[in-house]
Amino acid sequence: MNNTLGPQAMKVISFVDLLKKETDIDIKYQDERMTTIQSDKVLMDMSVKRENRKKYIDKIAASFILQTYLDGRSNG
Repeated sequence: MNNTLGPQAMKVISFVDLLKKETDIDIKYQDERMTTIQSDKVLMDMSVKRENRKKYIDKIAASFILQTYLDGRSNG
């Protein structure tokens, strides 16, 4: 993590630019780089076996992303 945008982030930015031109939707960017690591740690702390963590990791990461967004909205 060196604060540079990777190829996928650049694709997202291009897509968002297209959406902004076509819609009136207020689009927010959310940095999600660490959410998978956070999710894995939560599952390890819960003693979930490695082979079972794959079932839940994306769902937990999504909840972290959503919570960060909601926290940002309530803080102004």
